[in-house]
Amino acid sequence: MRRVPRRIRTTLCAAGLTAALAVGGTALPAAAAGAQAPVRPEACGERTSVSVFHKGGIPLLDWRENLEFDGRGTLWVSHVTQHRVEGYAPDGTLRASFPLSGPGGIRRGPDGMMYVNYGVNPLTPHGGIVRFDPTAAAPRPEKVVDGLSGINGLAVDAEGNLYVSRELATGILKIRPDGTEDEEWTRGANVFGTNGLEIVGDQLYASVLIDTSSRIVRIPLTDPARRTTVTRLSSTLLDGKFLDDLTEFRGGLVVASFRDGELIRVDPATGRSCTLVTGLRMPTSVRIPRGFGAHDTGHTLFVTEASGRIVRVTVG
Repeated sequence: MRRVPRRIRTTLCAAGLTAALAVGGTALPAAAAGAQAPVRPEACGERTSVSVFHKGGIPLLDWRENLEFDGRGTLWVSHVTQHRVEGYAPDGTLRASFPLSGPGGIRRGPDGMMYVNYGVNPLTPHGGIVRFDPTAAAPRPEKVVDGLSGINGLAVDAEGNLYVSRELATGILKIRPDGTEDEEWTRGANVFGTNGLEIVGDQLYASVLIDTSSRIVRIPLTDPARRTTVTRLSSTLLDGKFLDDLTEFRGGLVVASFRDGELIRVDPATGRSCTLVTGLRMPTSVRIPRGFGAHDTGHTLFVTEASGRIVRVTVG
């Protein structure tokens, strides 16, 4: 009998906690007052098409959790249920692969190295972050920090600081380049249940998984306590999005709705949103294909899914 993968248990636990909060009539605290009222996004109105870059397998059991481009022609993917990190060429062929226990968020650092969360499971202390050289013929992960629990999303700033989301805990972790935690910053980023992370300029954007209103929050890198809510994408548990990863795209944000199989575009200045793509199969991460062959960064997004697929979305 096949065991339920850790990442699946995490999502089911998150869904249960969100349901309990809704039934009990207790909403999680908002990051700031004056955020836009909950509105179900309408269609963006732009022409989009979806094509399969890499086929999936058995849904949930072939869960691909996150992706990032190294800027040198390789797409790196964390395959959480197979406990591997995979590197793909622009034509879709598998270029490299190495084992890593429960890989989650993956990002390129300012040093050109790739950073990956591992041990994606809120109930174990055996998680951490590794890095590897994407130019190596046979990449080998080296440990940056360990002893982290309940981690998932990852972002890296221009100074090499690492930011880690935690789905069932309060506070986004900030890890300095030397591997030590900036505890004061983490206390300031006092948001419960964060998932996807994206840095745009001097702001960190985070999707909130454990929240009946499906929030996206903005956290200043220099003053995390001054965080604000950008938007709320649902009003009740019944239309909760279970938001996953997000990325900057054409001056705005695009966030994946795991439950609804959507990509939602959000204007961070106004909080207005619209549905860019529908019909995906449990999307988990979305990124722009920087330095990836002939793929156009202005019109293309790549998405991983819990179905195991990697899909290419063309916009316009």
